[in-house]
Amino acid sequence: MIWVGTVAQTSGRHRNVATSHVVIALIIATWLFSSSASSLEDEQEIHDPAGAGSSGATLMEFKTSLVLSANGGAVERALISWNTSISPCSGNVGNWYGMLCLNGDVMGLQLNGLSLSGDIDIDALVPLRFLRFLSFENNEFEGLMPDWRKLGALKSLFLSNNRFSGKIDDDAFSSMGSLKKVHLANNRFTGNIPTSLAITLRLLELRLENNNFTGPIPKFQTGLKMFNASNNQLEGPIPPTLSAMDPSAFSGNKGLCGKPINSDCTSQSPPPPKSPPGTDVGDAESSLSYTLTGILMLIAICLLVVALFIAAYLICRPSHFQLDGGAFDPLFSPNNNPSVSPSPDRLIGGSTPNNNSNPGVGASPSVGKLAFVRTDRTQFNLQDLLRASAEVLGAGELGSSYKAVLIDGQAVVVKRLKHMNQVGREDFHEHMRRLARLEHPNLLPLVAYYYRKEEKLLISNFVPNGSLASHLYGKDLTLDWPSRLRIIKGVAKALSYLHKELTSLVLPHGHLKSSNVLLDKAFNPILMDYAMVPILNPDEVQSILVAYKSPECISSPHHPTRKTDVWTLGVLILETLTATSLTKYLNTQLNTWINSIGKALEGEGSQRETIFDDRIVVSLMDSRVQMQRLLQIGVACCQEDLDARLELNEAVERIDLLKERDDL
Repeated sequence: MIWVGTVAQTSGRHRNVATSHVVIALIIATWLFSSSASSLEDEQEIHDPAGAGSSGATLMEFKTSLVLSANGGAVERALISWNTSISPCSGNVGNWYGMLCLNGDVMGLQLNGLSLSGDIDIDALVPLRFLRFLSFENNEFEGLMPDWRKLGALKSLFLSNNRFSGKIDDDAFSSMGSLKKVHLANNRFTGNIPTSLAITLRLLELRLENNNFTGPIPKFQTGLKMFNASNNQLEGPIPPTLSAMDPSAFSGNKGLCGKPINSDCTSQSPPPPKSPPGTDVGDAESSLSYTLTGILMLIAICLLVVALFIAAYLICRPSHFQLDGGAFDPLFSPNNNPSVSPSPDRLIGGSTPNNNSNPGVGASPSVGKLAFVRTDRTQFNLQDLLRASAEVLGAGELGSSYKAVLIDGQAVVVKRLKHMNQVGREDFHEHMRRLARLEHPNLLPLVAYYYRKEEKLLISNFVPNGSLASHLYGKDLTLDWPSRLRIIKGVAKALSYLHKELTSLVLPHGHLKSSNVLLDKAFNPILMDYAMVPILNPDEVQSILVAYKSPECISSPHHPTRKTDVWTLGVLILETLTATSLTKYLNTQLNTWINSIGKALEGEGSQRETIFDDRIVVSLMDSRVQMQRLLQIGVACCQEDLDARLELNEAVERIDLLKERDDL
């Protein structure tokens, strides 16, 4: 770059056209060479082991800028490994706490949750030529945003959950073209979102929630995959490039409008036109009075019609309990909107017959009564559900789910099923009995069910720790590598159990995905929504279940096999390790993404490192081989060629052999 500067200065001194043309050609050639070298470094990270020895002194200088808080003893113990008597990195293994290493060089620094404060010494980090990843989340840093432009090659910057404040300069990220992930959530930043972030071509993730940013949202590049700016003070139209994001990413900003939130930017009424000269003010006031009177009369007529309909319904409704009408409407009305929570107050039922009699596990229940399939818990009836406080949990392809807390404190989940109006009562009951016989620690057991031709409910225990998806993409605590490995092992064992017990089904699960993997308090996985194919409407099953996104179901003749569940397991493995949301992928795009993972695994070491979720990159120091093996298993489970795809029992055996650390 010094040579380029010299040429540029020379071109400034020589004014003749011929010399200028030569200089410009040299600059262009040099720029192309520099760009190629930069691209090569970005993909392959050419490392210089000879420079690794100086990184220790550089990091010790950086450490002097850190201030330890009240629990400094614990922090000092964590950083006691920072000792110049040993190199920070040995090959791909970090010898110092928080080091991410590659070929003996420091490629990342992760110092999360250490209650650190002080001024982050950016200058001390500049000599780390291969530094690409920085994470200082969950600390106590405060003040203005440091000048990260001095570390122009950074790819990931995580500063969430600190006390940074003030405005961020508009050009704060102007020379950081390699940035892919920036997390600034839960700080105290003010002012506008810097436009230099919006024009960063490679940016994939940006988290700005829970700050005090103001003004409009700049127009971001189309490559942005994850964006969250909720709970700020932003205003104006949402850029079209963000219209496909989840509406929750913009909540808590009263001034925003446009897609994907339900606020029309053109809904604001223009100011009334001025009266033309000579218009009588009295006539205008009289006209306005007539207009208001007409509007009020129209409203009164509408209210009267609504009141008459309600009165007619109350007079004509049946005296017996109905799930699709009456006091439990907020949960079970056919027109229920699952995105709106019912009142947390108790929903009191009206006149209801005594439903205390239970038909038992073996008998076919009468229409309109709860049928319990388990005898190891306290039973309840529809009246108890009517009196329960209710909360909407969400809506999926199979139906809407509600949490109901009964008077005795029991918490259950009521799932109101869709796409099942063609299944007969006896067939439905027989399949529920089949599900009741399943017993596995990683399966969500069915507690009870309700059948009517127009209404079908499944009742199960409430699992309080959310789903795997909520921990991968939501605000919940992030999952470390050991937790993710334990989850995958549990999922694989449960899937294997289903295949052994439900031998008559082609798809013993059929709908395995991260939002259908619940986590208990110990982060053990619990599968839900399994074995639903026999009771779904045949003409709708293909558009509902995850299994039908597999290659064999996309291509003719659209038939799943016993190996289709293996494909969904492979997809879940890849999603869990990369934290890549699959909802944005269409069928063919999903398989293209899977193939890209396989190609990356065949590439150089640095290329393989970029596959993993940044939040578990730190585990590469101790578990690189195990993590890459699990990725390889995931890819092998997703082979388009059914003969090349792993058998389920082989996949389970290979997963079970994996360890949390390479040295175990």
